[in-house]
Amino acid sequence: MGTRSPPGRGLPDPAEALGLPADIIDGPWPGWLPVTDAGVVPLGPHAIVPALREALRTVDRRTFLTVSSTALTTLASDWSTDTIKPAPSPPASTGGDLADVLEASVRHLTAAGPDHHPHTTRLLREHLATVTDLLQHGHATASVTHRLHALAADFAHTLAWRRFDQGDHAHAAQYWIAALHNTRATGATDRGAGLLSDLAYQATWQGDHLLARQLLTHALTRAGHPAARSLLHLRLARTHAALHEHRPALHALTAAEHHLGRAGGDRPAWCAWLSDADLAVDSGQALLDLGDTARARKLITDGERLLPAARDKTRSIFLAYRATSHLDAGEPEPAAVAATQALLLARATGAPRCTHLITALLLRFQPYHHAEGVDEFLHHART
Repeated sequence: MGTRSPPGRGLPDPAEALGLPADIIDGPWPGWLPVTDAGVVPLGPHAIVPALREALRTVDRRTFLTVSSTALTTLASDWSTDTIKPAPSPPASTGGDLADVLEASVRHLTAAGPDHHPHTTRLLREHLATVTDLLQHGHATASVTHRLHALAADFAHTLAWRRFDQGDHAHAAQYWIAALHNTRATGATDRGAGLLSDLAYQATWQGDHLLARQLLTHALTRAGHPAARSLLHLRLARTHAALHEHRPALHALTAAEHHLGRAGGDRPAWCAWLSDADLAVDSGQALLDLGDTARARKLITDGERLLPAARDKTRSIFLAYRATSHLDAGEPEPAAVAATQALLLARATGAPRCTHLITALLLRFQPYHHAEGVDEFLHHART
C-alpha cells in the first residue's frame, strides 16, 4: 500500500482516518506509525533495531505522540531486574573497517561547538542510521557488533541531548531509550543507569517529579561507580526536594557528597564532568526548594564560581538558579544581573530550553520595573 489511497476508490486517507496530522506521512504505510502506543520499545532480544528506527523517524510527531510515564517506569523496572548477561567484549578488531571511521567521526562531531550543531546533528543522525543498518543486517563479527552497539549508544545519547536542548522532548526520550537498548547489549550497566538518570532529568525539567523519582530509584539499583552513584543521588535529592520530602532529600545530598569524594579521576565518560561545582549548585537548588534560602544562595554562588569556563550552558542554568534565589529574597537588582548574564550565555550556547528557563522569570520581575538592571534584563528578554 502506498502513502496515499488512489483517488476515486473511496478509501480514507490513513492519517485522516487515525486522526493524525496530514504531514505525518513520510513513507510507505505503515512504516510511519509509532512502534508502540506508549512510545517506548520494551527491552527484548529483538528490540534494539526497532528502538533505533523509532528514534530515527524523520517526521515531527510531537503534536500527537507522547512517551508514557507508565511505560518508562516499566522499562526502568525491567532494566533494574534484567538477568541477561551479555558476553564479554571480544578482543578488539584492528584497522580498516567502517567502525574505525565511525568511532573517529563521533569524537569530532560531538566536539564541535554550538554554532555547528545544525550541521553536526544532521551528520550524527546519518551516522546513526548507518550503524542501525549494519546492526540490522547482522553480518559483522562479534567484536565489530559490540563496537557498533557502543557507537549506536554514543550517537543516540548525543542526539538525545541535542533534541532536549531544543525542547523536543518526545524525540529526546526516543534517543535515550535507543541508547539504553544498545548499552544493555554491551553490558555497560553504569551507563544504562546514567541513561535512565537522563530520562529522569528530563522528567524533572518538565515538572514530573514522581516519574523522575521512580526512574532514579530503579537506576540506583545497578549503578556501581562512585561518580555514577553521586550523580544519581544528586538528581534524586533535587526530586525529593521538589516534592518537599525533606529527610529523603538531605539523605540523598549526603550520599551524593560521599560518593563524589570516592570517585577519583577514572570515571565513566558520560559522568566525567561531575564536579564540586555541580554538587554545590544542585545542593543549593534542593535546599532552596526546602526553604533553606540563605544556605542555598551561598552554595549556588560558590558553585557557579567553581564551574570551568568551558561549561557555559551549565553556567547559564546556575545563574538562573541564582536569579531565582534573589527574587525569592525580594532582591531584584542582583537577580536582574544574574538573569541577564544567564540569558546571554544561554543564547550563545544555542539551547532554547535554557533560554526558556530564564524568560520564565519575566513575570516575577514585573513588580520591580524601576529597580536597577531590571529594564536591561527585560529588554534583552524581549529582543
